[in-house]
This record gives sequence, C-alpha cells and structure tokens, in this order.
Amino acid sequence: MRTTLNINDKALSDAMALAPGMTKTEVINEALRKYARGKRRKEILKLCGKVKWEGDLNALRKRI
Repeated sequence: MRTTLNINDKALSDAMALAPGMTKTEVINEALRKYARGKRRKEILKLCGKVKWEGDLNALRKRI
C-alpha cells in the first residue's frame, strides 16, 4: 500500500546506517514488523500465571 508519511529524518538515517543494503521501505517495514511482534509478546506475557499447561515437555523435546 502506498502512503505518505512524515518521518523523522534523523531516525530514518540512523536506521538506514544500521541496515546496509536495505531500502527505506524495507527498513520501515522491518521496524513495523518488530513493533507489532513486541506488542504481541507483551500481550502474551500478561498471560503468565493465568494459563495452566499440562503436558510432558521431555516427550515434546524427543519428537524433534
């Protein structure tokens, strides 16, 4: 999807410097994916202690 954004020049240039060979679009898309992944991770961590898991972890490890 095409869109117009006002992006902080310094933030973008810093990100581009850390991502050699990536285009601006790739850097921005990667940042968006990481942002969403972090938010989902925080939501999952809120479940800590609220969900009871029953199973055999050793048996699961042997399946690999």
